[in-house]
Formats: sequence, C-alpha cells, structure tokens
Amino acid sequence: MRPLTLMKLASALVLMILVMAPGWALSAPARPPAGSDKAASGDKTAPADKRAPAAKAPSAKIDPRAVLQAMEEGFSSVADRVTPAVVNVSTVSRRPAAGSSDDPQRFRDFFGDEFYERYFRRRPREDAPRASGSGVIVDPAGYILTNNHVIENAQDITVRLSDSRKFTARLVGRDPKTDLAVLKVDATAPLPAAELGDSERLRVGQWVVAIGNPFGLDRTVTVGIVSATARTRVGVTTYENFIQTDASINPGNSGGPLLNLDGRVIGINTAIVAAGQGIGFSIPINEARAVMSQLIARGKVVRGWLGIAIQDVTDELAGSFGVKEREGVLVADVMKGGPGEAAGLKPGDVIVELGGTKIREVPDLQRRVAAVAPGQNVDVGVVRDKAPVRVRVRVGEMPSEDTATAEAEMEGGPEGFGLQVEPLAPDTAERLGLSFSQGLLVVDVASGGPADRAGLKRGDVILEIDRKPVHDAPGLQKALAAVPPGRSVLMWVHRPGSDGQNQFLVLQREPQP
Repeated sequence: MRPLTLMKLASALVLMILVMAPGWALSAPARPPAGSDKAASGDKTAPADKRAPAAKAPSAKIDPRAVLQAMEEGFSSVADRVTPAVVNVSTVSRRPAAGSSDDPQRFRDFFGDEFYERYFRRRPREDAPRASGSGVIVDPAGYILTNNHVIENAQDITVRLSDSRKFTARLVGRDPKTDLAVLKVDATAPLPAAELGDSERLRVGQWVVAIGNPFGLDRTVTVGIVSATARTRVGVTTYENFIQTDASINPGNSGGPLLNLDGRVIGINTAIVAAGQGIGFSIPINEARAVMSQLIARGKVVRGWLGIAIQDVTDELAGSFGVKEREGVLVADVMKGGPGEAAGLKPGDVIVELGGTKIREVPDLQRRVAAVAPGQNVDVGVVRDKAPVRVRVRVGEMPSEDTATAEAEMEGGPEGFGLQVEPLAPDTAERLGLSFSQGLLVVDVASGGPADRAGLKRGDVILEIDRKPVHDAPGLQKALAAVPPGRSVLMWVHRPGSDGQNQFLVLQREPQP
C-alpha cells in the first residue's frame, strides 16, 4: 500500500478520536487558574473567582464524510493492488478411463449386446463434473497458491486472470494434510503477484480483506477482522492452526487470499462453518509458505514422525497418569519398528515437552513434530508412572500416502488390487442384516487402487469372481492371481443397506510398468 494511504488511515482514526474529545473535556472537572489562592493553598472553601469566565475555545469541526472516505481509500487501495493477482481456478474431474469399471463398454464385453442394450445403454451419459475456486499468484514466474480440495482429482485445470486471460495450469504438488496446492502457469511476461506477509504478527481485532470468487462472482472483496488465531479442532485438515475471521467467505472463495491493510497476504481462505455466520478460516501464510517451498522444490512435503498414536489428556485420565488436564499428550500406542519404539517410548507415557517447548494438546504435538527434519534428534519430556523421564528420539520421516496405502494390504488382501477381506462370519452377517453367511466381507479399500476404482466399498460382500462362488481369502487370491496384468475380471457383490442389492463390478488388474 502506498504511504499516503497509510497516512490517511491513521488520520481517519485520529479524527474519530477527536470527534469524541469535546465530550471528554466537558465531563472533566475544571482546574483552578494558575496562581489563584485556591490553587496555591489548596483551600476548597476559597471564594470563587469574580473575574469573567474565559471564552471557550471553539471545537474543531470534523467532517464525518472525510473519516469514512479515508477508510474507503484504504480498503479500495488493497483491492486495487491485489485483485490482479487473484485468479479463478476451474477444473474438470477425471473421466473414467477406457476399460475401467465405469466404462460401459466393459459391461458390453461381459454381458453381450442384448443384455447391454437393455440395462446399460439407457443410462444417461454424465458430463465430466466441473468445480471452481480461487487462487493467488505469489510469484511473477506463474506460481499460484490454492487449496488442495479445489484441484483434487482434477484432470484439467484452467486459470483465468482478472484481465480475462486464460492459462492451462500444471499441478506442481499438493498437500492434503494442510489442504494446500501449488499450480504453475507459463506466460510470456511476468504476471502480477501478491506480496506475502507475516502471519505470526497478527493480532485479534486487526482489519483483514478477503478476495475470491464466491458462487462464480469474480473478484469479490469483503472486509472483516481477525476473530481469533491458532484455531484448532475445526475438523478440516490434519494440521490445523487457522486464522478465524468474520470477513465473508463463501463457496468459491477457497484458495483466495486473506490480506492485511498493507495489501500483503496473511492467509489462504479454506473453510467456513456452514451452520454459522461470519465464521471463516484461513491457513496462516507462514505455514503455507513453508509447504509451498517444499512442493516447488521436491513435489511433496516431508515431515517428521514419531511413530506413535496419541490422544488428549482429559480430566478423567489426568489423575491416573499423574498430570493435570490439558497438560501433555497421552501415548496410546507405539508402532512397531518406529522411531518412538526405538527411543523407548511406551503406551501410557504422557509427552509434556518436545525440544524444550511445553506440549499441551494433540494438535500442538502434531505440528511441532512435523516441523522437525527427519534424522534430527530431539529431547522429549514424558511423565511415566507419574514420574518425569527424559527420552531422546531420532525423528523419522512420515510415511507418504502412497506408502501407507501399500502397507494397508495385509494378509487376506489380494496383492495388487488394494483391498482387504475376511470371511463373512455368521454374527457379522446377522449384524449387517444379511440372510446369508457365505462370501467375503470387504474390510478395507486402498484409496485410488484398483478395487477403489472398481467401486468396491468397505462393508461390501464379494459373492462371485468370474461367475464362480468365492468363500475364503485363499480362493479369492487364487482367482485374482490368474488375471493377467492390464486385464479385468467380473465381480458380483452384495451391498448391504436398507435396500441391499447385488451388483456386478469390473475389477481391473494394474498393468505392468
């Protein structure tokens, strides 16, 4: 923002104070004239001064319009300066690939032309779903910050600038754990970019400006204040440390900037409380800057990891572990082979300190561990059996989503298909309201794997593979192992529910690289 604008805003605040000043002056007790007997002696009964009262100084005339116009100029200057850097992000979701479970041609191959024409051809063709959000250019070279949920599962990403220029954007990287993503567009000349601020210096009550594209209404500007900082437990992302604001944020604002009165980005708007009013949340720009740097440098975010399961210390649990409520984080489990186990952490330990910093709740510990570089040693203070203990942990690297998916295929899960099954027990069948107890219950489906793409869900019961009944995991493993890479097999499943139905799905084995 120009220095003149800041001076006008400051002047406006001073003028508002002066408007109220005469009232304060009238309510204050009059001071005796200097040199009077009363002033000299302090005698409260001294006779009143008979001289004529001094003439009142005329009150300064304040023009309320000037005050408002100065504030208007401040907000307008922010909008004028940053709007060119705010973009509309529109996406087209991925269409079913040829040969995938959603490709009707697969059903024609399995069922024949007559069956296909009768039951499948009548289904209306669905256009690829479209979505829209916002983003902000943070580098003249064309790097754009937005939300992960704006571009998730996108096949095509289009960015439109305020001057109506359109660019096809490339996804540099995304981080679902913070709901951030970085896009890149290539332009022939430097693009207008917003300046990043410092979210650590924010204070509750500061003015903020939000710019975005709510409901497709391009470059909408709203104004509010910082309602709260370090807001956690919103339930939006894994790592939460949100700025809360009452500046109006609506669907379509996601990915747009939250700005201070200097016109600097101090947050990326990401969520609202749908049942409330004037409750929006932004990711602090300091956190977004760190994530963005890693995504640009390596395409992913590397975080520290202790390999433990944790929970908050409630009032009911505190006494049993020798701590106070909200004093530390309880270790519920220690993962085999993880950094925590190697360091000697045990279930029942209460972590009260990490690297010299007090720990009070789960989000606090999550953020601080994630910020530690893998391979670095960190001192951990715990309370074990109501006594303080010091542990030194060599922090590991948090497994990626792909690694976690690969590890999810446990015994009983056919290799290469991304699902886990178990025999359908009679008591389970009864609990699900099934009239039969044969088949295999799907207990887990790896996100993005072949089973997920085929449409399998947890709770489904696999009845047949390739038109043959299947009763146990080895039988399923044998049937699927016979499917060549890149080929498909017909699966008949029952989907429990109020109107439980059987349906056919086409499961395709991943082709060999």
